[in-house]
Amino acid sequence: MEAGLAAPSGCNKQTTSLIAVDEPELLKKLHEVILPPVGESAPAMICVLTQRIPAYRDRCFASQDYSAAIENMLLTIVELGYESCWYEGHITDEDKIGNKMARILGVPDDYELVCFLPVGRAESVPQVPKKKSFEERAWFNGFKNN
Repeated sequence: MEAGLAAPSGCNKQTTSLIAVDEPELLKKLHEVILPPVGESAPAMICVLTQRIPAYRDRCFASQDYSAAIENMLLTIVELGYESCWYEGHITDEDKIGNKMARILGVPDDYELVCFLPVGRAESVPQVPKKKSFEERAWFNGFKNN
C-alpha cells in the first residue's frame, strides 16, 4: 500500500486511497457481491478508492492517479513474492459491484471504489500473455520510423 500511496498524482491532489482487507469474514462478505466470482482464494485484497477532485483547469486526474498507484502496487506485490491482478471493469460496470463493496466497507459517498487487487501466492505459475513485438509498438524519432 505504501508503494501505491507513493505514486505520482496530478497536481498532487492525492485522489487515491486504499483499504487492505485480510479479515476472513469481511473477505467472505465482499466476495458474496463479486459476481462472477474472481480472486476468492486470495487471503487478502486491496480496495482502491478515488475522489473526483478538480485539479488543473477544472480537469480531474483521478483515473491517472489510481492507475499509477495500482501499477506501483502490482510491481511491489510481485517483488515481495506474491501475485495479484487488476480488477476494475468487472466491478465498475452496470452491476455497480464497487458500490456494493464500498457499502460493506463503510466508504463515504464522496469516494468511489474503482478497483480491487486480490493478493496471495499463485496456485500455479502465472502465464504471461503473448505481447506484440517491440517493433510493432515502439519507435524512435517518429511513428514507425526505422
